[in-house]
Amino acid sequence: MNGIDNPLIKKATFDPAVKTYIFFVVLFYLLISVIGIVLIPFWILGLGQWLSSKFYHTLSCELTQRHLKFGAGILFQVEKTIPLENIQDLSFIGGPVLRSFGLTILKLETAGGGGHQQQNLMKIIGMDDSHAFKNLILEQREKLKHQFVNPTASSIGNEITLLEGIKAELTEIKTWLQQQKLNT
Repeated sequence: MNGIDNPLIKKATFDPAVKTYIFFVVLFYLLISVIGIVLIPFWILGLGQWLSSKFYHTLSCELTQRHLKFGAGILFQVEKTIPLENIQDLSFIGGPVLRSFGLTILKLETAGGGGHQQQNLMKIIGMDDSHAFKNLILEQREKLKHQFVNPTASSIGNEITLLEGIKAELTEIKTWLQQQKLNT
């Protein structure tokens, strides 16, 4: 799905500690809710480990030349593709609980569409080497900005070649349609 014009730069991996973190966070919420107290034995006796593992295996994050793609979820699959030029801020969240598991959350803020300058948030938990991945995103975003501001002769040449190829294909289709019209 990345294609030639948007090749993959890096695919993120995730720390297996995410499974344990998810298990304990959900257990905490079960403990503080009235209905959850009934579910605690099921959670502890296997359901929690199974669902935490399933969630961990749905985590994905890919950086391409133009986009950041993220996916996660068990019941509700979330898949987001964010154009790099829309990323406004990248920051880390790492409280004492996250640090005890050796995890951080990479938080992305993007400019939303519409007139209100609405901001959208996306949080990615437990990415291995998240600081290096953040730097890679920022570097790629800067490269992309400079490409749009100062297009190189080769990128302009590639676009001209592409347009010439499209023109040739359209001419070929036109000729074929004219021949079909004459044959009928």
